[in-house]
Amino acid sequence: MKWLKRLLIGLIALILLVEIVFYVFNIDYLFKAVRVTYLNGHKTAFLDDYKYFDNRTIANSSVAQPWKIAKNYNQIKATEKLEKLHKDIGTVAFLIIKNDSIRHESYYNNYSKDSKSNSFSMAKSIVTACLGKAIMEGKIKSLDQQVSDFFPEFKTGKSATMTVGDLASMASGLDWDESYYSPFSITTRAYFDDNLKGVILGLKGIEAPGKSFKYLSGNTQLLAMCIEKATAKNLADYVSQSFWKPMGAESDALWQTDSENGMVKAYCCIASNARDFARFGKLYLHHGKWNGKQILDSAFVAQSVNPRFEISPEYGYGWWLSNFHNKKVFYMRGHLGQYVIIIPEDQLIIVRLGHQSKHSTNGSPHSDDFYIYLEETYKMLQQTKK
Repeated sequence: MKWLKRLLIGLIALILLVEIVFYVFNIDYLFKAVRVTYLNGHKTAFLDDYKYFDNRTIANSSVAQPWKIAKNYNQIKATEKLEKLHKDIGTVAFLIIKNDSIRHESYYNNYSKDSKSNSFSMAKSIVTACLGKAIMEGKIKSLDQQVSDFFPEFKTGKSATMTVGDLASMASGLDWDESYYSPFSITTRAYFDDNLKGVILGLKGIEAPGKSFKYLSGNTQLLAMCIEKATAKNLADYVSQSFWKPMGAESDALWQTDSENGMVKAYCCIASNARDFARFGKLYLHHGKWNGKQILDSAFVAQSVNPRFEISPEYGYGWWLSNFHNKKVFYMRGHLGQYVIIIPEDQLIIVRLGHQSKHSTNGSPHSDDFYIYLEETYKMLQQTKK
């Protein structure tokens, strides 16, 4: 039995050594990453991981505003191609909303209209809406207000002229590695570290801001920190006050934080349901009005859903941009294929939530599944005209 005792002592010593190395090299966040991700059978963040983090509540109103249900609700069935895609890549929710009424609604894998799941980067569109609201309220001067007005850490170097608009349009020039699968990327650190503010304030400018588009999650986190300073509110409360309650969300949402009562992971990680996520689609479809009341400036909405840079027509301010059959499309997008897609010309909103996506196979900035949702939705709507 001596060998067993020596083995046990050796294992304990190895574990202690690993812990010491992790702390010395400031990568102790990896313990949480392994526990939350790998020990749950995943290689990256996953749809229900909000259950393993601390969260702030985005409170809804006591008076909910349910979606209108179309007279022909669910009379149109998913096409065979769409149904196959749903099963192949793990769709959990799919909605078609036309003229502000739900036409089609499907749920899978024991999810329902009330089930919460992770928004991932769809939250970026919501944070940018908060920027517009703060400008509308006079708390932030304009898109051109410098970030250094809020955080003097960015007063020098290449970041000295960086603006909140640069952050919202992904043109900050900051050093950031947008890698979701590497355990050592700053994106992974930001997801699991318990000092997110320190991570963000440690960023440096490596390119001139305001010159070109480069998608960096750290931009949105820093933008959120500016909004919190400007409004003197934590962002979950600000979203609740500015949007969730006025738009009559039916359920509270949860927003992951870096620690108990800590900072929200603003670049991602709002847990809500398909119907409530869709409300931001309706708000932007109606140019910032909600049931006739202007709750977000229409000029800001228009600027958000148009490209800032001609060379990068796929992105505006917090929203992805595309077209389909010469129709303008803008959309919220998150890791693993979370979408709220808006086609203004047809008063159409499409929501898809799920476990996986189909990456682009033709070099397009838009994923292959994105186009399938558009194509098959229009085929389904054609059924109602026959």
